[in-house]
Amino acid sequence: MSLLVVVGGQYGSEGKGKLVAHLASSARGPVSAVRSGGSNAGHTAIANGRCYKLRQLPSAVVAERCHLYLSAGMLIDLPVLLREIEECRLAPTRLHIDRHAVLIAEVDRHSECQSQLGPRIASTLTGTGAATARKVLRDPNVVMADSVPELKPYLADVAEQLNRRIDRGEDVIVEGSQGFGLSLHHSGYFPFTTSRDTTSAGFLSEVGLSPRLVNEIYVVLRTYPIRVGGNSGPLSREISWEDIQARSGYPAALAEYTTVTGRLRRVAEFDWELARRAVEINRPSAIAIHGADYLNYQNYGKTLWCELSDEARNFVERVEAAFRVPVSFVFTGPTENQIIDRRTTPHPTTSSGRESVTDGITAAA
Repeated sequence: MSLLVVVGGQYGSEGKGKLVAHLASSARGPVSAVRSGGSNAGHTAIANGRCYKLRQLPSAVVAERCHLYLSAGMLIDLPVLLREIEECRLAPTRLHIDRHAVLIAEVDRHSECQSQLGPRIASTLTGTGAATARKVLRDPNVVMADSVPELKPYLADVAEQLNRRIDRGEDVIVEGSQGFGLSLHHSGYFPFTTSRDTTSAGFLSEVGLSPRLVNEIYVVLRTYPIRVGGNSGPLSREISWEDIQARSGYPAALAEYTTVTGRLRRVAEFDWELARRAVEINRPSAIAIHGADYLNYQNYGKTLWCELSDEARNFVERVEAAFRVPVSFVFTGPTENQIIDRRTTPHPTTSSGRESVTDGITAAA
């Protein structure tokens, strides 16, 4: 049995979807993936020549034998979810939706527009935060999944099913939403946050699984962290996509756009202090690094550690030295096979992440 939690360590879009897809596809036995959050967070997975841009379903949809779950903490945008179900051709035998998940209503989107969340904090205005607030306030007009005819074939007690699967020795992957730097409680950037906690403990609470069951926590970090475009909040040492292209030697122009809004993302230098705090609070057993190809295009598509450039190997070793946590995954491109999985090879560090993560930060940065 293995319970894995995948958490973003920056401002979202760190590559959690790619890691979840890889973990699900490489699992040797029965595996399930569960997601919380709402339609304000897009996850991308590329597999079998197809790009999956998902706002509701877990990224493990690319692994055909993986069971998919939407937790009680999920906020459902019904048209978006039904479209994803149809596009991915999911049967009720594979997708399971908690009966207590809440539906986002038009009034929620209207409320966020009226509150000027767009210009104030660059909100996606999907209604996710407003729907969460109505649930917290016990609004009698809240609609839950068990009241929606289209969802009845998929309804389940998700917490009960996942606990049973773990008790049977099966693998479960918890796919976190957004990133630690957007946590409502812990990021330090309020009001430029999302509407929920985005830590490993917060995700377990929404899913209904005990922390005592966790085997691995993976924090995903980008070599160059990004935030949604617009007035989205602080971004230390912001740079341009042209800067990254010039440094890396990429042969084509670089730019990334958000899955939900299509905005050009802001990008910045690696923030060691933000990463330190994400590691300190989430206590990962391993780290995944996304964007080795942004350090040097020579790394694009590489699958072996020995093939990486000096810049990439040095960056990984600095992360391991600073946080005393092994880097078990290095992403070298967007597709499912552009990854270096170091779990089967020795690491230069041996700490499990339970020691201090503050001592090495100054030297590494």
